[in-house]
Amino acid sequence: MQPETKAAVSKRLRRVAGQVGGIEKMIAEDRYCIDVVTQLSAVRAALRRIEEEVLQDHVGHCVEQAIRSGDRDEQRKKIAELMDVFSRVGR
Repeated sequence: MQPETKAAVSKRLRRVAGQVGGIEKMIAEDRYCIDVVTQLSAVRAALRRIEEEVLQDHVGHCVEQAIRSGDRDEQRKKIAELMDVFSRVGR
């Protein structure tokens, strides 16, 4: 992972961890269920953004490197990995 992406993803993950802690506190305080669900939705959205950033880094670095290498086996492997990830993300 590129250093810039790593730093950005780490920052976002710390923010998500804080959100999850906040949700845990909301539950302990018997907060209104819809407010909890709203926060859960925000966490899922934040995780999706992190996932997109990691995938974008992977394509821009790892996949691009495989393409430049000219190694067909490595290219096929990277494409297969992406296809597998995309099929899992769609579920």
